[in-house]
Amino acid sequence: MADLNLKIIAEKINDSVPGTHKLFEADDFEGLVALAKKQADEGATYIDVNVGSRSPGLMTKLVLAIQEVVSVPLCIDSPDFELQKAGLTAYDPQKAGGRMPLVNSISELRMEFVDLAKIQPVKFIVLCTESSVDGNLKPNETGEEILAAGIRVSNVIKGKCSYITNDDLFLDPGMGPLGADMSGATNATIDGVKLIHESAELAGCHMSVGLSNFSVQLPSRTAGGDLVKTPLESAFLTLTNPIGMDHVIGSTKKKYRTLEDNHPALVTVKDILKLDGFDRLMRIQEFYS
Repeated sequence: MADLNLKIIAEKINDSVPGTHKLFEADDFEGLVALAKKQADEGATYIDVNVGSRSPGLMTKLVLAIQEVVSVPLCIDSPDFELQKAGLTAYDPQKAGGRMPLVNSISELRMEFVDLAKIQPVKFIVLCTESSVDGNLKPNETGEEILAAGIRVSNVIKGKCSYITNDDLFLDPGMGPLGADMSGATNATIDGVKLIHESAELAGCHMSVGLSNFSVQLPSRTAGGDLVKTPLESAFLTLTNPIGMDHVIGSTKKKYRTLEDNHPALVTVKDILKLDGFDRLMRIQEFYS
C-alpha cells in the first residue's frame, strides 16, 4: 500500500465473518484476542469490534481483553445503542496512546448515537447511505443525496459535541456488491466520494467504506486461476483514493495498490460504470471468463 494514502480499519473481529463466528460460538476469547493482535501487528490503524447480536456484557469483556494486548485504538461497530455504550464504557484511551475510539456508525436514523460522546470523546463514522423522511428510512440513490446526508449529520454532531472537528468525522458513502449492481449504486458511491471531497463544509473529513462488500458474492478466482477480489477492490481504490477515500474497513492481509490504466480489473470497473442494467452483470461475467 506504499502508493496509496490508505489506512485500514481491520475487519476480522466481526461475528458475521465465518471463521470469527466459530471463535464466538466456541467462547474462544484467546483466539479472538490473538486475531486482534495479529491485525494490529499487520498494520491496522483501528481494530473493528463487532459482536453481532450478542450481549453488551460480551462486548465489555472483549474490549477489555483486546486492550490488554493491542495498543491501537478500537472501532466499536454496532447499530445497537446498548452495545455501543458497553464498548465505549470499557474502552480505555490511555491503553491506545490517548487516542479516541471510533463509533461505527451514526446515521440520520440513529442520531441518538451523538449521546455516546457523553461517555467519553469519540470519533464518528457517518453513514451517508440513508436519509430520514418523516421519520422513515429513505435510501440515498445519488451522489448529491449522499453528500446532503453527510452534511446534515455532521452538522448535528458538531453542534452537540464541542470538541468535534472535521478530522474526527469519517464519511461512509456506502458500498454494495459490484456483482449485483444493475442500478448504478457503485456510480452513486463514487459520485458521493467526489462531492464530499469537493465540499468546503466537509473539508478535512475522512472517508471510509466496508471494502470487502465490493467483491462479496463474486468468485475468488477467474477461470484461469488468477486471484481477482483484491484487484477489483484495488480498482475501486484507484478511482477513489486520490479523491479522499483514505480509510477502509478491510483486510490487513490484502495488498491493495494503485492499478495501471490497462489493468483488466480497472478496465472492467470503468466499463461497468458506463453500462446499465444487465449489461453490467454481463461485463463482470466477461471479466471472470
